[in-house]
Amino acid sequence: MLKLMAQSTPRRADRTASQDAGISRGLVLLLAATCGAAVANLYYAQPLLHTLAGAFGVSSATAGLLVTMTQVGYGIGLALLVPLGDLHERRRLITTMMGLSAVALVLAAAAPSFAVFGSALAVVGLTSVVGMIIVPMSSSLAAPSERGSVVGTVMSGLLVGILLARTVSGVISAAFGWRAVFWLGALTMLTLAATLRRVLPRIPPTSELAYKDLLGSVLVLVREEPILRQRMMIGAMCFGCFNVLWTSLAFLLSGSPYHYGNAVIGLFGLAGLAGAVAATVAGRLTDRGRGRHTTTAAILIMLASWAILAAGKTSVIALIIGIAVLDLGVQALHISNQNAVFALDPEARSRLSAAYMVAYFAGGAVFSALSSAVFASDGWGVVCILGAIAAALALTLWVITETRIGARERRPVSTHAGD
Repeated sequence: MLKLMAQSTPRRADRTASQDAGISRGLVLLLAATCGAAVANLYYAQPLLHTLAGAFGVSSATAGLLVTMTQVGYGIGLALLVPLGDLHERRRLITTMMGLSAVALVLAAAAPSFAVFGSALAVVGLTSVVGMIIVPMSSSLAAPSERGSVVGTVMSGLLVGILLARTVSGVISAAFGWRAVFWLGALTMLTLAATLRRVLPRIPPTSELAYKDLLGSVLVLVREEPILRQRMMIGAMCFGCFNVLWTSLAFLLSGSPYHYGNAVIGLFGLAGLAGAVAATVAGRLTDRGRGRHTTTAAILIMLASWAILAAGKTSVIALIIGIAVLDLGVQALHISNQNAVFALDPEARSRLSAAYMVAYFAGGAVFSALSSAVFASDGWGVVCILGAIAAALALTLWVITETRIGARERRPVSTHAGD
C-alpha cells in the first residue's frame, strides 16, 4: 500500500498551488467536508456498539474494543502515512487513500464475523488519516494572515464529521440496518475522491528525503521541539477526555433509565456541534496572538464539563449540556495545539502533524479502552471520574510545561538537516 501511495506525481500538466496566493473559500469548504467525511468513518460504529455486540454475539466490553481497533489503525496511519504529505504530490496521495478507505468500508459492510469487521475497521482507521494530510496542506495553501482561520474552518468540518457520523449512523441503522451505514460511507469516499481529483490543485512535495529518513526526521522534530512535545502530551489527554465520553455514551443511553434506540442515540452527536463554533473562534484568536489564553480556557472548560456530565446519569438535560461543553473545550484546545505545531516549521507540516496526531490518537485509544472497561465494571460515575482525570492531567501538563517554555519567543525554526 505504501508503494502505491508513493508513486510519482501525475504526468499531465496540472495546476500547481501557489504558496502565496491564498486559498478560495469554496476549496476551503470542500476540504472541510472531505475531512469531515473521512474522519466520520472512524465513528460510525460508536453509537451502534450495543447493536454490533448483539449482531456478532460478543460482550459490551468486547464491542467497545472496536473503537480502540479503529484508533490503533488510525495511529499507525498517522505514523507511517501522514509524513508522506511532505514527500509526495498530495492530490494523488489523498485520492488514493480515499479509494482504499472505500474498499475497507465495503469489507466492513459485508463482514460475516466480528473478527473480519474489526479488521476492516482497523484498515478504515489506517486510511482515514487522509484528513490529517489535508489539514496541514490547507495550512500551506493559506496566506499567512488567514492561516489560523483556514485551519479552524477545515477542522470545524472535521468536528462536524465526527459528530454527525453518530447521528447519520444511528438514523441510517434504524431505518436500513447497520450494514447500510458502511455502504454509505464507501459511496461518500468514492464521490469525494473523484471531486477532489478534478478540483484540487497540484501540490508539490516540500522534502526530497528518502522515506526511511523522512520517518526518522519526525523523531528529530520531537526531540528538538519542546513546543511539539508539550502539545503532543496535552493533545493525548484532550482526545482521551473526548473518547472517555463517546465510547461509553451508547451503553449509558441504551440502558436504564434511558433505553434509547440507535436513532435517538445518534442524535446526541448534535449536542457537540458547539465545538464547531469553538474551532473557528479558536483559529481567529490564534491569528490575533491569543493561542496561549485559548489553551488555558479550553482545558478549564473540559474539566468543568465532567461535573455536568456526572449529573447526566439520570438527567438528559445535564447530559446534553455536558456534551456541548466538553466538545467546545476539546475542539478549542485541538485547534490551539495544531496552530502552535504548524508554526514551528512550514516545510515539515505533515511530519509535525504526524507526530502530534500519533500522540493525540494514542491518548484516545488508551482512554477509550479504559472507558469501556470501567463502564462495564463500575458504571457511569467512574467514567466521569476517568474523564475528569484526563482533563486534570492536561491542565497539569500545560501549567508545568508552559512555566518552562512559555517565556521563550515563539519563532519559526530553521529547516532541519536533510529537508
